[in-house]
Amino acid sequence: NSLLQVLYFTSQLRMAVYKMPTESDDSTKSVALALQRVFHELQTSDKPVGTKKLTKSFGWETLDSFMQHDAQEFLRVLLDKLETKMKGTCVEGVIPRLFEGKTLSYFKCKHVDYTSSRTETFYDIQLNIKGKKDIYESFKDYVSVETLEGDNKYDAGEHGLQEADKGVIFQSFPPVLHLHLMRFQYDPITDSNVKINDRYEFPEKLNMDQFLQKPDTTPATYVLHAVLVHSGDNHGGHYVVFINPKGDGRWCKFDDDVVSRCSKQEAIDHNFGGHEDDLNLTVKHCTNAYMLVYIRESCLRTVLQEVTEEDIPQELIDRLQEEKRIEMIRRKERNEAHLYMNIQVILEDSFSGHQGNDLYDPDKANYRIFKVKKSATLQDFLEQVAESLKYPVEQIRPWPLNLRTNQTNRPTLLDLETDLHKPLLEISDNSNPWTVFIETVPPDSGLKALTAFDKDSDVLLFFKYYDPRHKRLHYCGHHYMHISFNVQELVPLLNERAGLPQGTELALFEEIKPNLVERLADLDRPLEKVLDELMDGDIIVFQRDDLLDDPSLELPSCRDYFRDLFFRVEVTFCDKTVPTDPGFIMELSQRMNYDQMARAVAHRLDTDPYLLQFFKSQSYRDGPGNPVRCTYEGTLKDMLVCMKPRHPKKIYYQQLSIRINELENKRQFKSMWLGERMKEELELVLYPNKNGTVADLLHEARKQVTLAENGSGKLRLVDIASYKIASTPPENMSLESLSTAGTRSYRIEEIPTEELHIADDEMLIPVAHFHKEIFSTFGVPFLFKIKQGELFSHVRDRIQKRLDVPDKEFEKYRFAIVVMARPTFLTDDEIVNLQDFKPHPNQASTPAKPWLGLEHVNKAPKRSRYNYLEKAIKIYN
Repeated sequence: NSLLQVLYFTSQLRMAVYKMPTESDDSTKSVALALQRVFHELQTSDKPVGTKKLTKSFGWETLDSFMQHDAQEFLRVLLDKLETKMKGTCVEGVIPRLFEGKTLSYFKCKHVDYTSSRTETFYDIQLNIKGKKDIYESFKDYVSVETLEGDNKYDAGEHGLQEADKGVIFQSFPPVLHLHLMRFQYDPITDSNVKINDRYEFPEKLNMDQFLQKPDTTPATYVLHAVLVHSGDNHGGHYVVFINPKGDGRWCKFDDDVVSRCSKQEAIDHNFGGHEDDLNLTVKHCTNAYMLVYIRESCLRTVLQEVTEEDIPQELIDRLQEEKRIEMIRRKERNEAHLYMNIQVILEDSFSGHQGNDLYDPDKANYRIFKVKKSATLQDFLEQVAESLKYPVEQIRPWPLNLRTNQTNRPTLLDLETDLHKPLLEISDNSNPWTVFIETVPPDSGLKALTAFDKDSDVLLFFKYYDPRHKRLHYCGHHYMHISFNVQELVPLLNERAGLPQGTELALFEEIKPNLVERLADLDRPLEKVLDELMDGDIIVFQRDDLLDDPSLELPSCRDYFRDLFFRVEVTFCDKTVPTDPGFIMELSQRMNYDQMARAVAHRLDTDPYLLQFFKSQSYRDGPGNPVRCTYEGTLKDMLVCMKPRHPKKIYYQQLSIRINELENKRQFKSMWLGERMKEELELVLYPNKNGTVADLLHEARKQVTLAENGSGKLRLVDIASYKIASTPPENMSLESLSTAGTRSYRIEEIPTEELHIADDEMLIPVAHFHKEIFSTFGVPFLFKIKQGELFSHVRDRIQKRLDVPDKEFEKYRFAIVVMARPTFLTDDEIVNLQDFKPHPNQASTPAKPWLGLEHVNKAPKRSRYNYLEKAIKIYN
């Protein structure tokens, strides 16, 4: 918020923001439009302005908006976004013209005539304040010259390593100078950021001429425009900003939604920090400035020019006013929402194709939603529906869907004579949403109105035809039937609806509830005698009688179909080897055994079921758990036993290169393969026998790797812990003895020809890389053969050749024999003594094994220090 106030009062920037073309931008995702909206409201409204839409346009979640972000990082990201948006428009280049300065970084050798320099641009400057009195001392520290010497010499190309001066000098300062005071710094003792509350002074007028490479055309004199202040510590606090809007020394304090006049002393002197006696006692020592904004005196009039309503493009004003109008309508709707109810209307065409219980799936139904006042009558609602559906009112009839006690959802009767003029709230029993099936006259029937329905003697029935050959249900419409008519009278109608020849014998069933379907007997009896508890909305399922006992059909009767349906479940199968795999969904029976499930999934993946391995999902978190053996005797329901209710049911799988029944007698073993050039080239996933040895493992590895043309052709296993070689397990060692706990890993490599035979006066020693501290090991450790009495300079040359490191870089390597975490550094004229590398007895049960350490800089990219409360600032849109 403080930073937005500062940018708003940088008038030249505000005017450029207004002129950015945003006519075609998405109102929720456009950062430029959101900033225009905030600036316009700040300029025209006398009420506090919210920033919710702006942070939403950044793509931030609610939590991101409440996190305290680094001001410098946020400013850079926002200005970069605006600069990109302004490209190719009438305001292109405004951002760099306002905020961009230039520095010259250089290296100047002391003993040879060689200088290297590079010009860089900046939008802000970070100043170190620790131990500094004021801004001038910080700038002197910023441009101070550093001498590179000793181990830190400068690489001057053809001149080699040279002593040199390293420095930076300013070539130009921008009209608007953003200075970030480094109040928050990393403390290695506490391993956290701490706030520096030391006193640090900054003037109202700042002269920067002394820091320029050469004088500018106008004096580099700056006037203080804004002071951003933080009260608190590194864990949080409160932010305010003091702004000198016109650069005339009249200051205002912006504290969230409160703006007030303040004195120059309150804006400047009280925010130096420290424990000064002359400070007002109400100002705590943890309140101090963390960012300053200065404006070049010669640019004050341009940068702080007055922005009037006429400077805002009319198209932008019109768009923002239209947004406000729509927002007011929506606000009114939200305020009046309690007066309305939603009615979900479903038509008969939604019942076609439904393969489950009842008439439709409530989660997949294509409802037409009507927003109606609760006080409206049923007559009002029917007129609204009739107008929407383009039917006369007499050609539609409402049937509210009601949840019965047996958990089925069926249409029920509305007494139109008594309910037509009652309020919907009363008729619906205060249901919201209220679901209603609207019956309409069939378009091709030629009827002017719906058939009359006698609520005392008629019943509304629905029909489904079951086709056992395709295991599918077909919706066959509805029918009004007098309760005294014989059920047999329905058969000709059902044959016609199903497209079956007249005279086809049918078996009729009543769909009572999930997994309960009963056959209707004695079809020559009246309907009210045949169906128990006859009600409107009852469903009759029928099928050909001659297919009921067909042994060639998997589900010959609709009773079998509904029983199978009852046990069906949607299972998501995810590839275990792809962490973000969304998987694919299959509808399977919970009564399936392992083989049936494996065949179904294999068919989907077009593979052999025996080349798949399945894993149960973990109950406590989303991820694969224990593998399921191919001899598993339970059902699919047992595999899903740990699933949380309403959570997607998941099973993980991986495709195998060997059959699952073979794999279960083997052990999966992961290791890295080290290629010729001392680089870990690929991960090997091997499947030796569980009771096998290291020799079996190496035999499996040989099938997957490419050996060197003139190599030894022999492999070895290397045990690595914390980037150091712990051991080389012998070929006869059992695989069960190999531990993969902690930081331990294994590597397979081809033994160099010269290491195949080790004489009595020779030894293979482990070598590892480290930087400064013995515990800071890194890189690829390796085994190396040395000889008793060999000059260490010769060992050094051979290692350089093995690692293929350039001379200039290898000069910086230092060698040490490391025993029990204590290094003894070696010189080139020393002679190898094998005794130094033999295990040293100590108090522990295992003797300490010495290793040769190569001390040098780790050139691998460093991982940034990560705090779970801190995230890099990103504007996603």
